[in-house]
Amino acid sequence: MKKIALKLVLLLSISFFLWFFANRIGMDHAQALSIAIFSVSILGTLFFWDFRLSFAFVGTAVLLITKTIDIEHLLEFSSLDVILFLVGMMVIMGRLKDAGVFAWIVSVILRIPRLTGRRFIFIVAILSGIFAGAVDEVTSIIFMAAAVLEICDYFEVNPTPFIIISVLSTNIGSAATVLGNPIGILIASKSGLTFEDFIIKAMPISAICLLVTAGMLIFWYKKPIALLDKNIKELGANDILTKLISVPADKRLKINLSIFFITLIFISLHHRIEVLLGLAPNTVLLAVPLISSGLIMVWKRNKARKYIEKDVEWWTLIFFLLLFVQAGTLKYTGTTVFIADKLIKLTGENLNILTSVILWISALGSSMFDNVVLVAAFIPVLQGFQALDITTHSLWWALLFGGCLGGNITLIGSTANIVALGILEKERNVRIIFFSWFWVGLSVGLVTTCIVWAALILVPFYK
Repeated sequence: MKKIALKLVLLLSISFFLWFFANRIGMDHAQALSIAIFSVSILGTLFFWDFRLSFAFVGTAVLLITKTIDIEHLLEFSSLDVILFLVGMMVIMGRLKDAGVFAWIVSVILRIPRLTGRRFIFIVAILSGIFAGAVDEVTSIIFMAAAVLEICDYFEVNPTPFIIISVLSTNIGSAATVLGNPIGILIASKSGLTFEDFIIKAMPISAICLLVTAGMLIFWYKKPIALLDKNIKELGANDILTKLISVPADKRLKINLSIFFITLIFISLHHRIEVLLGLAPNTVLLAVPLISSGLIMVWKRNKARKYIEKDVEWWTLIFFLLLFVQAGTLKYTGTTVFIADKLIKLTGENLNILTSVILWISALGSSMFDNVVLVAAFIPVLQGFQALDITTHSLWWALLFGGCLGGNITLIGSTANIVALGILEKERNVRIIFFSWFWVGLSVGLVTTCIVWAALILVPFYK
């Protein structure tokens, strides 16, 4: 109770200080109040994770009651397009999971002759990154963690280093496409960046970071790799690799794969189709997952309710929706333009400095609390830069990569981290202590963020 009381006092004190400070630097009453309420939701999420939705509900209600925002703008800022996109993709992922598609892919790729410890590291890292970009970080890590645990059990090695390798690679790969991470979808919907932009600009940097990370991890985990090499030679690899992962029988596996790839193709071409048909931006991006998921629920009507009730993370989506409303309130009250103007005056409108500030704040911030929370707070600020006629292309990429790569620094930096740790503890009763993760996560996080930093500053392609 003392800890809870201390956290509450700290939360209210910080929020009151932000309200007081906002008033002192020239913000009006509505702007100061929007910052105070938003900070309560953010800090409430950080201090009382299990009650994050409660803070989001109460905070949004206070904004309405105090007339800081009205119902019309609440609906505008709720980002229903992002929410519905995620709902559609979650239904599709639920069907693919039921069909055993991901387990089948893992089992096929893991049937590799002459397996060695180093080769296994590269397989885990590259496969984790590819899966994260192709589907999403959570789905990817669930299947990769299951594969890694079975392999490590057979070869009698500690699974902890290999789980960490998979998670670090998953977070890096999640930045490569719009689909990899919720913040990618959020940034794409608010910035005007398309699926093609992510493929052309985000994927190359993500691939470089992934390869560098794999090399670092081979050096970092020399002893576990040496033990794995020794056990592979003693136990043999080829026979067991074909039996490691059980794939549910589904005669319509090809149909499920076809649905997914057709959906992916239309999502990747959404911008071109929208231009061709004269549709508003992101119309096709939103419509395609809804059409695919709708057809799936007709096809598998006996499981349709299960896909909606079990596979869609409603708790998370409602939290996102209300968080977007509170972040949008900062824009509605003019708070973000005020902050953007102050930052421009401090940096002298130097785009390289602004890019560096956004990248490193988002990276370090994402190491401490959920990257979606951080990105939701930053997006209105970047939109404030746009309102001041500042070029923001490099700033959006900085926010994306900072949010994804910073999640590698600590145990709680991303959803994939938490999911993987939960699986490891549940399935093998193994807990990873903070510093077992921190030093390798910090090293990977700093090196990969520096790679992105150099690219965004030195390569005109990202301006």
